[in-house]
Amino acid sequence: MAGSGDEGLYSRQLYVLGGGARRLAGAAVLVSGLRGLGAQAAAAALVLAGTGRVVLHDCGAASTTDRAHQHLQTCGVPCHVLTPQFLLGEGDVGQNRAEASQRALAELNPGVVVTAHSGELSEAFLASFQVVVLTEAPLEEQLRVGDFCHARGICFIVADAKGLAGQLFCDFGERFVVDDPAEGDPVCAAVQHISQGNPGVVTYTRTEDSRSHLFCDGDLVTFSGVEGMVELNSQEPVPVRVLDASRLEIGDTSSFSPYLCGGLVSQVRLPQVHSYEPLRRALAKPKIRVATPEELPRSRSLHAAFQALHAFCGEQGRLPRPRAQVDAERVLELARSLGVQQGPLDEDMVRAFASVSAGDLCPVAAIVGALAAQEVLKAITRKFLPLDQWLYFDALECLAMEGAAQLTEEDCAPRGSRYDGQIAVFGATFQEQLGCQKFLVVGAGAIGCELLKNFAMMGLAAGPGGDLTITDMDTVALSNLHRQLLYRSADISKPKSVVAATAVRRMNPDVRVTAHQYEVGPATESLYGDSFFRCLDGVASALDTLEARAYLESRCHRCLTPLLDSGTEGPRGNVLAMVPPVTKPLGPAGTPEDSTFPLCTLRYFPTTIQHTLQWARDEFEGLFQLPAEHINRFMEDPGFLEQLPAKKALEVVEQVRGSLWEWPRDWQDCVRWARRHWQSRYHNAIAQLLHTLPPDHEASPGVPFWTGNRSCPHPLTFNPNNDTHLEYILAAAHLFAQAHKVPPCSDRAAAQTILHSVVLPPFEPQEGLQIPLTDEQEEAQVPVDHRRLADLTQDLVQRRQELVGSEEVQVPLMEPIHFEKDNNIHMDFITAASNLRAENYGIPPADWLTSKRIAGRIVPAIITTTAAVAGLVCLEVYKLVWGCQDISCYRNSNLCLSDCLLLRIQPLPPHTYRYGGREWSCWDRLELRAVGADGQDMTVQEVLDWLQRTYGWTVTMLLHGCTVLYNSEGDEETRARQRVQRLSENLKDAGEPPWRELELLYVCEGEDSEDEDTCPPLLCSLP
Repeated sequence: MAGSGDEGLYSRQLYVLGGGARRLAGAAVLVSGLRGLGAQAAAAALVLAGTGRVVLHDCGAASTTDRAHQHLQTCGVPCHVLTPQFLLGEGDVGQNRAEASQRALAELNPGVVVTAHSGELSEAFLASFQVVVLTEAPLEEQLRVGDFCHARGICFIVADAKGLAGQLFCDFGERFVVDDPAEGDPVCAAVQHISQGNPGVVTYTRTEDSRSHLFCDGDLVTFSGVEGMVELNSQEPVPVRVLDASRLEIGDTSSFSPYLCGGLVSQVRLPQVHSYEPLRRALAKPKIRVATPEELPRSRSLHAAFQALHAFCGEQGRLPRPRAQVDAERVLELARSLGVQQGPLDEDMVRAFASVSAGDLCPVAAIVGALAAQEVLKAITRKFLPLDQWLYFDALECLAMEGAAQLTEEDCAPRGSRYDGQIAVFGATFQEQLGCQKFLVVGAGAIGCELLKNFAMMGLAAGPGGDLTITDMDTVALSNLHRQLLYRSADISKPKSVVAATAVRRMNPDVRVTAHQYEVGPATESLYGDSFFRCLDGVASALDTLEARAYLESRCHRCLTPLLDSGTEGPRGNVLAMVPPVTKPLGPAGTPEDSTFPLCTLRYFPTTIQHTLQWARDEFEGLFQLPAEHINRFMEDPGFLEQLPAKKALEVVEQVRGSLWEWPRDWQDCVRWARRHWQSRYHNAIAQLLHTLPPDHEASPGVPFWTGNRSCPHPLTFNPNNDTHLEYILAAAHLFAQAHKVPPCSDRAAAQTILHSVVLPPFEPQEGLQIPLTDEQEEAQVPVDHRRLADLTQDLVQRRQELVGSEEVQVPLMEPIHFEKDNNIHMDFITAASNLRAENYGIPPADWLTSKRIAGRIVPAIITTTAAVAGLVCLEVYKLVWGCQDISCYRNSNLCLSDCLLLRIQPLPPHTYRYGGREWSCWDRLELRAVGADGQDMTVQEVLDWLQRTYGWTVTMLLHGCTVLYNSEGDEETRARQRVQRLSENLKDAGEPPWRELELLYVCEGEDSEDEDTCPPLLCSLP
């Protein structure tokens, strides 16, 4: 069955959250505090993810600097709201923050009820929610609300962000049931064999996309459909021990009947019950989640620092002043005196934390807000293990940048600017530097939208000389709307880059943003050339293919341009910083997985649902795309057949002939065609296969043919009342009608009536048919029947003349249909065709959404991950803008929101090598302004002389790519001609483009030519 409208909108999210995501529509969530952190939590997951009702609470009014006393009294902190709060604009100044945010959030997702509340959080009010989130609230309020929520079984979350640090706490009650604690869906595999023994060993078929073991030690499994060893079919879930990638131990099977064939082994995930302490008790004895044991002392110190900060606010009625040493020391004294520290207190870290705690940074709000939002989704969907119970995050390494420690109170004092929260951390001069940046964002998808939102709030490229370029070739689609917050339903089919640029200007009119719709690749190097990249201060990659990311990395590496690369897959994400000459280049991103399967496997011996889905994709192309393309081309120019190899020409001619002879007059004909095709594929073809290779066939004496990776199929019998059978007929008939320009119909009852009247001849097997058992046999050259080819071609030419002479014929004759994963009819056909094929071979079927993910090669995605990843990228942007050359300040990040883990590590330094008697970095290059004495570009001899004069190297070979500019082993005449040629003449002779900047490689005397790629490249700038 086709996906509903909601599935079309939320499909990528459903792949992450599973069936529990459907609970979102009935949930009610309160988010209290609508500064940057609250706005991120509310927008990032709750509204865009489709939560049924979201109530926003805030007592403060929006203002440019927003130091309203009302907000100070209710929440205990001042606010510089317009910096990180991307939902508000200048027109909202003076209005209640919750009410102003409500209007913007309601626009994000019309399917979510978003309301505002500016009164107190009474118990009667709180009782109507499943989840309550407090952001940046005073400790007294946290304790009061936390006690009530714990007593009532309401999931309670506290999120706080202060300067460069963040805090997250979860209390989901004394008995919280997690339905599914792990990523993905429970796995299922086809059984190949089960031994009798203690323990019994199960051999199963791996899925094609499994990168490692399907099962893990301790997993619980059940069996179904096993023939022979039927005792397993009725057993309760049993634990397994993994032997290797295709074998499991399952306990004692020695008394069971011998295994014959068939069966499925299915993973079972039993619900888990978890208990949580209320905030009041958890403060004193915190359970803190850390990625590594080494992080625990730092997190414990942050736990004490946040409590000390609450005490300072209660004592002083304000946050510590930025860079005020007296205030920072007072926070440290309070941290010592509270006695909550478990282990030694990191006093330097507490001082650093306090000194910038008045800061308000969009990236930190994005990270902590996204983490909090993911915990809300866990509470509602009961998918993944919730945080148990504290998490601390900090980016205080930013304060270790050279010169950052010397900032004064005056440098960081508020200016009455929308950027005061950022100035409080990095100073006013830094804010001016942010405005002058020139950045390129490649990709305006999920990560790209979050990056652009953050850049607008940070003021990147919002000053004199600044420039922010966005490029993306794609247009907005329905499935983008639940995770790409810059787009609305009215933007569907519009260019992403253009819509995103407009949204950035709306958030911050000062940002100088330019939208492009080009791919960054070899074809656009005239636009994105060396000079373009060298003018950039940085590049943010938000690409989704390894090839594109690798190309962008190579361009940035060549031009010494900093690159921040990021990616996500479901709840996982990563950020990599490439900073010339400080860090190691990113290097190869890995090779794309080969998604092709052996032809004989797809045609005769499928074993996994991936096989049957690829077979269905091939069916789709062979039925609804290629015949139409071939007929249209034949009608336009029948001579094109002569340009094809004879084997291919015969294949095309038979395809064209079949299409013309089966031309439908109406939709009823299309239904009859679909019924005949169903019979051909799912009954006759399988019956023929079993006639040629019967179930008892032996590959060699005593060795069964149908064993191992060959599952013996069985023919299907058509039943018009079977949902899958009917779905196939309706989808196939619809597509066949569309391809032939016949009005389609979706009347199920009418289709069933037609199907009952269809009478098909009984199957008659073909004798002597050879079944290829390998791809080599499949591709073996079979003699082409040239006589048949000539006769068919002559018949088609005659038929074409008849059609061309008819006034009723429309040109083009057919409509080729290209598979689109977001087209429901297309996916209806693919799902039904694949599952019928799977039924033939006893393969576990896949539902509509799973089929769409596999056949459409969709990467699961959710906004929480992309928001957190974008925030991590922007922290590295701060360091690039500062001009930091200290590798210890940079971080590569790995994120796993399903486990609430964030690992940030220092990048590796660049590798070095020795060449020509000295050490070089991988970033080093020789730079030569290749202008000769006459003002023209240098000759080869002048380049050779420069290398000899400057480095003492005698060059034996000089190359540009594959073009040899000089080779000392050539004859004297050739060498003399090469020496006097100018660099540009060499390129012209080789047919290369007129480059103005050349990267030359060389081999020096005494060096092994095989090691030529270890020498520093020579960059020549031509006049």
